[in-house]
Amino acid sequence: MWDLTEEQRDLKALAAQVAAEQYAPRAREWDAGREHLPDTERKRLADLGLLALTLPEEYGGGGRPLMDALIVLEELAKASPVAAWPVFEASTGPARVIEQFGTEEQRKRILPEVASGRTTIAVSISEPDAGSAATDATTTARIDGHEVVLNGTKRWCSGAGFSEKYLVYVNFGPEKGAGGMGAVLVDRDAPGLTFGPQENLMGFRGIGSADMFLTDVRIPVEDVIVLKGGFRKLFTAFSIERLGNATMSLAIGQTALDRTARYVQERRQFGRDIAEFQLVQAGLADMVVQVEAARLLIARAAANAGTGVPATLEASTAKLFANQMAKQVSDLAIQLHGGYGYSEEYEVERMHRDAHGWALAGGTPAMQRIRIASEYLGRRFSQREQAAR
Repeated sequence: MWDLTEEQRDLKALAAQVAAEQYAPRAREWDAGREHLPDTERKRLADLGLLALTLPEEYGGGGRPLMDALIVLEELAKASPVAAWPVFEASTGPARVIEQFGTEEQRKRILPEVASGRTTIAVSISEPDAGSAATDATTTARIDGHEVVLNGTKRWCSGAGFSEKYLVYVNFGPEKGAGGMGAVLVDRDAPGLTFGPQENLMGFRGIGSADMFLTDVRIPVEDVIVLKGGFRKLFTAFSIERLGNATMSLAIGQTALDRTARYVQERRQFGRDIAEFQLVQAGLADMVVQVEAARLLIARAAANAGTGVPATLEASTAKLFANQMAKQVSDLAIQLHGGYGYSEEYEVERMHRDAHGWALAGGTPAMQRIRIASEYLGRRFSQREQAAR
């Protein structure tokens, strides 16, 4: 494991204790009932100093390096992704976009609300016809005096209907594509904003996902976070979120490994522990190698980022490997648990379902491969040109 400082070990121990006592006992309940984390728990995390570790101290955050937030995120996610979600959003998600690219007035007005646990900001990028091709977004933003008028439909917004605010990616026009793209902040109660029914997803249960419909929604110009043409800034912020995503996958892999290691030493067949069978040992060894490799890739990217933004190549590499690892390791865990792995009681089936969700969120494996090749070669590749040939 990457060496931790004494302070980081204390932080890890605190997060692990809270996760074990408060959240692990409720993980199956949240998954089965698709229940969202109560606001009181979000405030508990804030009071413990675990919520907004990477936000600057002057705005109520911890002022800590990205690595510290990932340490906490992993421990909470080992218990339940629902418990870790507020930390994901505050320390690696949309709040970081405001911290990095917002005005000083916006940071002073918005970030303390996030750091205190009173507000969660969700990100809204995808649309019915704009998924991986985010710059195809057709949700429009028209400046009308001191207001911005928004119209469009957003899809797959995690936290939709539950989060108090939304960082919405919009097109200011008249240019299409990246040249017109920017981002605005929209309140949940803004007139004209409505939500579709909650999606019934394979995993991610308890986090929430729904469509967002914006019909002549008016927001003050002070809530424009990134002006048109700022898509490159927004894309840079993806690297922070991708490390958060990779860490959620790491938590799945580590938990699946830990539970499997216990199980194969307790389960007996043919008069001995199944851990004594070579095929079981080989499967467990593969799990160990993949989890450790993912941990090191994430740690490298986070350590090099410090309190800033990770390198795109390192973040995408870590996300791609960690996402694949979580799917493969959780699948091996199901196999080594035998019939019990297919049962909800042992929870490894839940981990496998969630693993597929993290691979899709924040840029699919296919898109990460394109990004990795582009960064490594120092070249840009247009998928549209390839499709047209």
